[in-house]
Amino acid sequence: MHSGSGSKMPSTSLDAPPAVSSTLTHELAEGSLADWLFSGLLVRYPKVKITYSEGQIGWIPYILARADRVWEHNRGWADVQSLVPEPPSTYYWGRVYGCFFDDAAGMATLDDIGADQVTFETDYPHADGTWPHSKAVAEKLFASLDDGTVRKIVRDNTIRLFELDLGS
Repeated sequence: MHSGSGSKMPSTSLDAPPAVSSTLTHELAEGSLADWLFSGLLVRYPKVKITYSEGQIGWIPYILARADRVWEHNRGWADVQSLVPEPPSTYYWGRVYGCFFDDAAGMATLDDIGADQVTFETDYPHADGTWPHSKAVAEKLFASLDDGTVRKIVRDNTIRLFELDLGS
């Protein structure tokens, strides 16, 4: 994976158009989450919470399943059992949050990600965001969800994650 021109965005080659980097931004979050899950730090610091923004959420179920498979099947050479005594996905629940602004794949796999683990972002102003159509995009994404789940995603999860005291 080339980063090209000193950029830290993922890409496939030095001459790849900028759209490639924009398409692959989730790779940075994937690599980071894999690192956290296998580092042992989530075991040693059980109150640490992590949130990922601008990476969408559709990739999360794959990384959790893949990490668990590597932990289970590759222990002979991966040498992580001493650092991570439980399957890596164990440390995801209640501790890692993904943010999204337009991710139909993430919404389709919301049960695998956990409705308590995601927040909706509008990221104004941003070239890759949905503004000025953020409300319409959200309404489309949330059309099949009940009001309680929508409230979690757009409000309650953020309040819990950052331990905000809003008085209500």
